[in-house]
Amino acid sequence: MKSKKLLFLVIFSMNILSADLVNILEIVPDVVLDIRYATENNFTGKVVYPNANCFLERVVACALAEVQKELAPLGLRLKIWDGYRPLSVQRIFWNIMPDARYVMPPEKGSRHNRGCAVDLTLVDAHGNELPMGSEFDDFSQRAHRDFSGLTTVEAANRILLETKMLKHGFTGVSWEWWHYDFKGWEKYPIQDVQV
Repeated sequence: MKSKKLLFLVIFSMNILSADLVNILEIVPDVVLDIRYATENNFTGKVVYPNANCFLERVVACALAEVQKELAPLGLRLKIWDGYRPLSVQRIFWNIMPDARYVMPPEKGSRHNRGCAVDLTLVDAHGNELPMGSEFDDFSQRAHRDFSGLTTVEAANRILLETKMLKHGFTGVSWEWWHYDFKGWEKYPIQDVQV
């Protein structure tokens, strides 16, 4: 199956870059995908993505390739739960969870809607998730970066992920240890395309 590559030229502002969404598997073929929103195993309890693909802005995907390169000698890989998210799906999420800590209001748009955010974790060589202290899409304090009830192993795993991501241009958010935004995200257009 040929992968899709979308190129949109945004002409309304010279400050906005052209969109160049790519399938992460084209750039990082050994990443593990568990696209939760293409299943019922997510906080909505229903399938909201038609396909279990992960698209990101090319520059974001290339930065993740660098993270993966550094993890490989440690016997680790990245596992991605979400990347680019259409704005129409953002509206669905907001109707269920109208809390800007976890879901950005659709009128503002999310970094996910720009292809510049990724939700991920670390897995070992067999694909087993490393313990991080909470599950993905946990809306409790256990998911917060400053949660003090982590085991030594959980804390070390979060620090490892964060260190590698920060080194390659990503920043996290306080309330979701798995969420990372790529630098310059605000220069990319909000999109509502199915990929």
